[in-house]
Amino acid sequence: MKEKKFSGAQGLPLSRKAVRVLKNAGIYAPPMVTVEHQHLARRYVVRGLEAGGAIRDLGRYITFLGQDGERIPYLHAVESIGVNGLHAVVIAPVLVRVDVLRKGRTYEVLITEHQPSTSNDGSRPKLESKILFRGVHGRIELDLWGKDKAEAGSVLPTFYSLAGEPTPIPKKFIAVLKAVSKAANCIHCAHSHHLLRPKAAAAVIETAPASGVSVSESSERVAEEHELAT
Repeated sequence: MKEKKFSGAQGLPLSRKAVRVLKNAGIYAPPMVTVEHQHLARRYVVRGLEAGGAIRDLGRYITFLGQDGERIPYLHAVESIGVNGLHAVVIAPVLVRVDVLRKGRTYEVLITEHQPSTSNDGSRPKLESKILFRGVHGRIELDLWGKDKAEAGSVLPTFYSLAGEPTPIPKKFIAVLKAVSKAANCIHCAHSHHLLRPKAAAAVIETAPASGVSVSESSERVAEEHELAT
């Protein structure tokens, strides 16, 4: 029987033991994305959940980007009863999901793109997924949850090839990997770490043309102001 190719649709490939350890730690970060139909707009979109958090020695976080690597707004926030769980719902025609798992100072990263398949016969489209970046056994030699907390959000995991050479991270994913590395060290996490508030996203669209910078650059500026404000 032909082995099915790994598409990344279900997020990081975790063993049953790893899933159990995360559950016992109270970290809830469901990686699933689904195709949904918008009846008023008469189109199919992709729905995802930003979620996760950390305890001292373990963390997992999932967030989303636009197709070109830009920050995007969530549809609405989610206030969970507990911590290290759901933070926001996001919906878009195409979503790029960032899934990060941390054990100690070791980081696993999977970045995938998801969109509805093309359907010519009127049937419900399937979810198409493809891998954009895979980082295995990355390292940040800092305790970002503890004594090195001030560095969180400014450092990246270093990944290596099987031959021991550094694996370059695509430029458009550097900012989000800094953010989710911080999120995977956020103990008792109860807030979104990367998706924009809808009002902040509206400010991006309004200020970008006037300032002469791209929407992507403007979103980073608004996001920095948002981080400072929160």
